[in-house]
Amino acid sequence: MKLKLVSWNVNGLRALFKKPQWDFFEKSGADILNLQETKAHPSQLPDELLTMPGWNAYWDSSVVKKGYSGVGVYTKLEPRAAIPELPNPEYKGEGRLLRLEYPEFYLFNGYFPNGGMEILDEDGKPTGGFKRLDYKMGFLNAFLDFAVESQKKKPVVVCGDFNIAHRSVDLSNPKANEKVTGFLPEERAWMDRFVDAGFIDTFRFVNGDVPDKYTWWSYKNRGRSRNVGWRLDYFFVSRALKDNIRDAWIESGIEGSDHCPVGLELEF
Repeated sequence: MKLKLVSWNVNGLRALFKKPQWDFFEKSGADILNLQETKAHPSQLPDELLTMPGWNAYWDSSVVKKGYSGVGVYTKLEPRAAIPELPNPEYKGEGRLLRLEYPEFYLFNGYFPNGGMEILDEDGKPTGGFKRLDYKMGFLNAFLDFAVESQKKKPVVVCGDFNIAHRSVDLSNPKANEKVTGFLPEERAWMDRFVDAGFIDTFRFVNGDVPDKYTWWSYKNRGRSRNVGWRLDYFFVSRALKDNIRDAWIESGIEGSDHCPVGLELEF
């Protein structure tokens, strides 16, 4: 059995649904479509998005702020269970995680926190700190614990927007961004820990260190047309699934969001 999975930070599902690029949903040929930054509670979505023939839909939406964060999964394969959020109370409520259980693996779909705005001193000068970096690192550590515990039971597939470029090859201007959240030493060190815990970056596993492959481009300064971007969106799998990987790719030609979709094909 071949299984095609796609992950896409849509930067507002209701907005994307009105754009021509939404036809990627059907054209992708995905068996499981993972969405991040949906920015909507299911009650705010049109019926066409809630009851798609042939699909099961699962949601984790923000309860702390409307039009914020949120993840969703459309799957043709009905999971055994779908669990929203991390088990840690301090990291519940922002709509950032879904874990679906299938016979062969657990699937995590995550929209991981951003480090937030830079903290300024009384004179308006940068202090080197970021308003949400502590929250982000705490969330990442709690997620790592949850993923490792899940991995003890069966292999794990993790996808989503990590809001981290792991290595220098994963962004256009690494030197200029060493003090920018998303490429800070502590964030990159966490990615190292995640890989060391037994998880494979499937895009690099399949494609090696091919340069200039990004998944997010700033709307400012024509970032996308100039391909000045960051690779923030990933598919990781447990090492136990190494021999099941058939392909991994980036759909850089698909617009409609400031992120593009990424894909993974597994065979069981």
